[in-house]
Amino acid sequence: MRKFELNQFTFVAFFIFMANNLFAQNPFIQDQYTADPSARVFEGRVYVYPSHDILAEEGKGRPGWFCMEDYHVFSSPNLTEWTDHGVIVSQNNVDWVDSTSYSMWAPDCIYRNGKYYFYFPAGVKRTGTRRGFSIGVAVSDKPYGPFTPQPEPIENVRGIDPNPFIDKDGQAYLYWSARNIYVAKLKENMLELASEPQIIENLPEKGLKEGPYMFERNGIYYLTYPHVENKTERLEYAIGDFPMGPFKVTGVIMDELPSGCWTNHQSIIEFKSQWYLFYHNNDMSPQFDKNRSSMIDSLFFNQDGTIKKVIPTLRGVGLTDASQKIQIDRYSYKSDKGVSIAFLDTLNMFAGWKAKLDTTNAWIQYNSVNLGSHNLKSIKVKASSKTGGALQIRLNKTDGPMLAEVEIPKGDEWDIINSPVSEFQPGIFNLVILLKDNKNVEIDWISFE
Repeated sequence: MRKFELNQFTFVAFFIFMANNLFAQNPFIQDQYTADPSARVFEGRVYVYPSHDILAEEGKGRPGWFCMEDYHVFSSPNLTEWTDHGVIVSQNNVDWVDSTSYSMWAPDCIYRNGKYYFYFPAGVKRTGTRRGFSIGVAVSDKPYGPFTPQPEPIENVRGIDPNPFIDKDGQAYLYWSARNIYVAKLKENMLELASEPQIIENLPEKGLKEGPYMFERNGIYYLTYPHVENKTERLEYAIGDFPMGPFKVTGVIMDELPSGCWTNHQSIIEFKSQWYLFYHNNDMSPQFDKNRSSMIDSLFFNQDGTIKKVIPTLRGVGLTDASQKIQIDRYSYKSDKGVSIAFLDTLNMFAGWKAKLDTTNAWIQYNSVNLGSHNLKSIKVKASSKTGGALQIRLNKTDGPMLAEVEIPKGDEWDIINSPVSEFQPGIFNLVILLKDNKNVEIDWISFE
């Protein structure tokens, strides 16, 4: 793993990472709640700047509502292994922010002239006529910090969800939302507006619009945004020939989330010749959609430049190395009967999920596992079964080549069972885990060595 300069936050985060690897399964961050993931490619790595949901309580935010007091940044060289670089900005270290507001909502970051500019909204200290939300900037020499907040927010900007964009001619823009979606040019210093804010016209008039994110591809400017067309937000986009429009509403990137999560928030990047959609859901907090988690799925375009609709997955993106703990509950496909997913501990959602198989020939499939070229000798399965049971691990399909057979002993506790690999095949495969008898088996993870 690449070595980083350590500041006071990354030193602590290094030990957190060593104890808790984060993989490209959805959610891709599973040790804390993160929302509004703004992804950027800096120095050959993907950096994600999300907001940080915590649970409000009396004296700390507004119970039952969004509660965010700081920002972390995460990075990955491959969308599979993620490093938490720790807190980069807190409501307690920005002069103009009301430190009792717990309203550090969706941020973003951009690079220019050797500096990284981190844009964030927050509730302001009420002084004179100043109140509500403003947008500030913190500046760093490195994409992971340390970031130094400017003493005042950007003048003449009121709202949330800042999104900076630099066009091919070098002109920088800032987009944000406040009932409508606004845009203005930025000065070269990235700290001041160079034009008056203007409302972006021709977007849907009814329903909440927020969270703008602009990108350009093949001369087309894509303005993406969440919009409440019905009851919850879906991700939509409009296209134009210029960064400030005019724009034409074009389509839907992602439908309303099946979980019923009221919000969604997106960013879209190209990384190593593939486009990706970053968004959030409340998978780790199904009963409370103010605690959300960041997700990634691949995004594709039609020949005419329109975006193909993205269907959210549990599997996420990237290759999973066979030596990692493969969380098969983040499955790609499963049988129609005999398979269900549940939390390992309903009192601690961060512990993750388990897969439950209870019908003969029930199966669950996890795609894109790199078995490598080394001769793997054994498989480990963390499982529990009050009845005992037999599993088969097959390649690509339910009747594909047998990789291993695993006998799960009868018992009330979780066990790690080691079994030999029957016939190793190097390469990248989809793994199918199949129950061979009418027993009840619960699986946390599998791994190879």
